[in-house]
Amino acid sequence: MFKKFRKNLLQLVLIIVSLYLFVLVFLYFYQRNLLYHPNENNYSGDKISVKIEKVKIRTSDNIELIGWYHEKNIKDYKTLVYFHGNAGSLENRIHKLNHFQDMNINFLIIAWRGFSGNNGKPTEQGLYEDGKSSINWLAKKGVNEKNLILYGESLGTGVATHLAQKKNYAGIILETPFTSMIDAAKTFYPYIPVNLLLKDKFENYKKVKNINSPILVMHGEVDQIVPFSMGKKIYEIANEPKYSYFTKYDNHMMEFDERLVNAIKSFIESLN
Repeated sequence: MFKKFRKNLLQLVLIIVSLYLFVLVFLYFYQRNLLYHPNENNYSGDKISVKIEKVKIRTSDNIELIGWYHEKNIKDYKTLVYFHGNAGSLENRIHKLNHFQDMNINFLIIAWRGFSGNNGKPTEQGLYEDGKSSINWLAKKGVNEKNLILYGESLGTGVATHLAQKKNYAGIILETPFTSMIDAAKTFYPYIPVNLLLKDKFENYKKVKNINSPILVMHGEVDQIVPFSMGKKIYEIANEPKYSYFTKYDNHMMEFDERLVNAIKSFIESLN
């Protein structure tokens, strides 16, 4: 009786271990499909009211990115380059971009490789190259570091913090930033060794320490994707001058209401 029980228990353990290993293998090879969601559509029906020029930006590895460029006064106003998150298209950010028409600012938003019809597949290093290429494109139009603001949204904060290290940018805006992709993944997969499996780590907590530009961190306390504690941690370890816009009721997709827009506007005005 005991031998039969032990045999059944051993078989059960072997099944559980096999299933666990299968999950690990699946997550390792499928992880980028879980991280990047170019076909997700969070918003619909938004009409763009700010004047934009549709541009194409070529990366050093020969991928052509689509972008929207708004030039109000490139000589007298700062220029903001917008790095969007891990889901959706440029159209999904229209409700945000429309607010920039009321600010004294130029802006460029790019779609990552693999997003909005662009060729290529998104990876951490690929996104860094995309972001760098957008900055180089603006530099050719006469925008230098001291007049450039990097805006990172969610996953885009990983690109913004990476590119802002040891640079002299006018300012950095981080919307719902995470400490690292490893930390963020652990909130969803607590029993998975993500630190061993994860390919794209986006270690913001290390890189933000190397940023000396003024920084604005925005986060909502009820964020169900990136815990608020991560945004607060990024703010705490950031160098001065630093500013925060924390709210009690915003989820991961922050409400672009009058208060948030005024926080961005005030931050940009403080850079002049």
